[in-house]
Amino acid sequence: MENILDKILAVKKQEVERRKELFPAKLLEESIYFPSPTVSMKKYLLRPDKSGIIAEIKRKSPSKGVINPNVSVERISIGYMQAGASGLSILTDSEFFGGKNEDLTTARNFNFCPILRKDFIIDEYQIIEAKSIGADVILLIAAALPPKRLKGLAQFAKSLGLEVLMEVHNEEELLNNIHPELDIVGVNNRDLKRFVTDINISKELVAKIPEDYVKISESGISDPAVMLELKECGFEGFLIGEQFMKESRPEVGAKHFIERFHFLEKTKTQTV
Repeated sequence: MENILDKILAVKKQEVERRKELFPAKLLEESIYFPSPTVSMKKYLLRPDKSGIIAEIKRKSPSKGVINPNVSVERISIGYMQAGASGLSILTDSEFFGGKNEDLTTARNFNFCPILRKDFIIDEYQIIEAKSIGADVILLIAAALPPKRLKGLAQFAKSLGLEVLMEVHNEEELLNNIHPELDIVGVNNRDLKRFVTDINISKELVAKIPEDYVKISESGISDPAVMLELKECGFEGFLIGEQFMKESRPEVGAKHFIERFHFLEKTKTQTV
């Protein structure tokens, strides 16, 4: 049985080849964003005045279907940052997640903050594309790439001044792909082959991630108390999308979530 990740990657391969013909790399390099300096997600995640949350804009997903069709990228992205997010994650995959490159460019135009291009990267072309639309960070998924290929793509991203978030789902993926080209290591609690979520995946892997990398937990974080628990385990960042996007006003949902998190954190500190 073909898993969801394999299906996405097969479509992505065809999509990349089409885009190469329509928008050659040389054309992308003429973008006003291409020579611009990037904003460090790694630094923003460690800032004490921020929540550590990378807040995501996502219209739909293979596991949940349509989450929020009425998305104002301008309003939500500004609201996320005003709520105390450390950065933004913008889905640019169209077929499976309902995103587009213009979403990221819109977020870039209205926010000075680090922005992750959330997509399934398999080719250097997509990294050039990420820089050309205003991204600061790219995602490399260990489950989608052989270790040697992942390292090569990470090196290429670094050569363009982009930061690299590597995503893993188990210990084998982590140990096979740790190298200096990475900035952030994310543990995805959602199995991309079956789209089943288990927060314990993060708890089991956090101690195995070397201290050189900023550690983030991704997916399935639906309660500020769970986020606090993960922070106490050693995570410095948290990628949260669906929890906010299922609200009619995602930015308001993010504000209430972050306020609750800070309240729980403060209460815990006072009782210790």
